[in-house]
Amino acid sequence: MENSSVKRELSLFSYEILGLVGEGGAGGHDLLRMARQGRILDWAGESQYYVEPKRLAKLGYLEARREPGRTRERTVYTLTDKGRQALADYAHTPVTVTPLKSDPLLRLLISDLVGEDVTRKSLETLRDDLEDLRRRLDESERRARELPHREKYLLLVIEFLRGFLELHEQLIENVERGLAPPRQRRKAASPEASGSTRRAARGEMTR
Repeated sequence: MENSSVKRELSLFSYEILGLVGEGGAGGHDLLRMARQGRILDWAGESQYYVEPKRLAKLGYLEARREPGRTRERTVYTLTDKGRQALADYAHTPVTVTPLKSDPLLRLLISDLVGEDVTRKSLETLRDDLEDLRRRLDESERRARELPHREKYLLLVIEFLRGFLELHEQLIENVERGLAPPRQRRKAASPEASGSTRRAARGEMTR
């Protein structure tokens, strides 16, 4: 189990960096690229993907070495025994839900201050971002299948993230329904509208 000194030294982002370094090692640019491929798990500012591995190397969790790059030397980090032990200890700790930072939920929380109409319209623009993220997950899935030693674990993560996107899609639909102008809500709830919906459904079933 983690001791108190390790808890003070390592954050959730620290463990992300150790995990991304993995078996093969990685430089700061590699870490940033891996985190941003899928975007959803990009938790930190760009500079942190260079600062944090340097800090972890000073603490002995990573080993830094210099090797030739395309235009100049670059620093590549690999796990030390201390780093591997930190990951092993972390893996035995209880799992908790990470506090959620969410632009869509914040828009809803300020809806009474800015108005329902603008909130509904802004949430509808989220669909474009969801499409971009779905394409990125498709690419992540393709890359995962090229890594047989990690494929099983990566696909479980990707499946969860697809469900996370579906939750956002459901949120948009709920907002469109719940924050629709009163006239539209009355029309959607009217017996005539309900009857039309039922007749359309019966028509689909008999085709």
